[in-house]
Amino acid sequence: MQRSGFVIVPVNPQYAGEQILGERCYASLLEVERPIDIVDCFRKSEDMPSVARDAVAMSPQPKVLWMQMGITNAEARQIAEQAGIQVIEDNCIKIAYYNQR
Repeated sequence: MQRSGFVIVPVNPQYAGEQILGERCYASLLEVERPIDIVDCFRKSEDMPSVARDAVAMSPQPKVLWMQMGITNAEARQIAEQAGIQVIEDNCIKIAYYNQR
């Protein structure tokens, strides 16, 4: 995705402060200091409501909460959609991007 021009902002508390893919890694979404268009999640389905709550609390809010293949959560969907954030579940962003080109 970086080779296609996307900026990836890694978020992982285990690697906070380190460089991943040439970008600073943050401990949580709420620590990210720049706008994010898509929150692309590689988390367990049961973890997604807390991710959705963090996405909603961001300023500005992301446009999309994206859950990768195999990840779905109705509560997270409801939280994000009620805040006006588009939700995509059980889908790979890389596959979707390259299939639409």
